[in-house]
Amino acid sequence: MESRQLFNKQVEQKCLISNQKIDPNISPFIKSRLDIITSAIEYKEFLQLITDQHIQLHGFTVDYLILDGDTLAKEDRRKKQKDVGYCIQGGPDFVNPRITYAICNHRNMWHFGVLTKENNDWHKHNNKPYSFSNSIGLVIAKTLVSIAAKGNKEYKLLDACCGVGTVILEACIAGFKIHGCDINVKAYYNAVRNIEHYKYSANIYHKDIKEHNQKYDAAIIDLPYNLYSKSTDGIAQNIIESTSKLATRLIIVSIAEIEPMIVKAGLKIIDFGIVIKRGKSTLTRKIWVTEKS
Repeated sequence: MESRQLFNKQVEQKCLISNQKIDPNISPFIKSRLDIITSAIEYKEFLQLITDQHIQLHGFTVDYLILDGDTLAKEDRRKKQKDVGYCIQGGPDFVNPRITYAICNHRNMWHFGVLTKENNDWHKHNNKPYSFSNSIGLVIAKTLVSIAAKGNKEYKLLDACCGVGTVILEACIAGFKIHGCDINVKAYYNAVRNIEHYKYSANIYHKDIKEHNQKYDAAIIDLPYNLYSKSTDGIAQNIIESTSKLATRLIIVSIAEIEPMIVKAGLKIIDFGIVIKRGKSTLTRKIWVTEKS
């Protein structure tokens, strides 16, 4: 689902070529991005094309990306890294490089470019001070943010039922602008404390979403589970309809079947998926990507 929403295509062989320049840090699944500078089928021509770039830089390093189907032995990969390094004018830095270049072989074609790797600091949120046993996991939260914004960090996001702020934390660390809202006073205070603990900046409101009047590019709704927060079909319908007045794009999460509510709110379903959180109890969540008709 994330691949469809970010790139309008499915990932094949754990690799995807696209003109969309997505920051790997917004996704729990994207491990790196190679900004391709030059490509060639023949290896000698490939090295010459890199040399022809006349790159002059001190403090670089060259990595080798191993993609599915690449069976090149380790010693051969190391040799090719050196080959490429000699095409660059300057001294390498293998400890604290200013820039990381990389090469890879994809479908019998060599590619060379600038490599951006993910930063996995977001895993520290597993130890947030305030949590809720049935709240969504970090991977789902991070994915909801990337899907809602479609990778665009200029989007202004809203977490309409923010709970303890799991989604907000993932938005903040990835560099998105987000607000949160929750009618439950305990959830509100815990969300504020979690945000303050990590020294992030995000506006969080303690109010019914129907009383909120700011506008957003996209909103995420993780509907109450009727466990610690009371929920009925009427409450869920109110949340969906009220949030749809604030944003044109809504990502809705529910443990119940709510498609009739989505349609009633005047929203068009453009994508759908199911995720299962396993633990002491198995909780299946349905995710709808919707936009105003």
